Amino acid sequence: MNIETIREFCISKRNAIECFPFGDDTLVFKVNNKIFAMVNLDGDLSINLKCDPALALELRERYSSVTGAYHMNKKHWNSIYIDGSVPDKEIIKWIDHSYNLVIEKK
Repeated sequence: MNIETIREFCISKRNAIECFPFGDDTLVFKVNNKIFAMVNLDGDLSINLKCDPALALELRERYSSVTGAYHMNKKHWNSIYIDGSVPDKEIIKWIDHSYNLVIEKK
């Protein structure tokens, strides 16, 4: 998976927008003015995604490339380092999960 694939999928989500509120090195995707994904563009590719707390812990135990998200509430956010160790279909599923969590909370 690469940044183009992540970007295209995130902006394809209904009412999703992209922006750079934290500087040129962090691409942010929002829906309903709330963040559902943040992509680090500086250095190794990674994405922060919102996650159900129980699932977040499970994913961190299952994949070494999944950690508590840097600068985010680690109970609700994971960082996924895009290094090929997690199948692309799983990352897509996690992006969907994050998006759904955000749109369900109004």
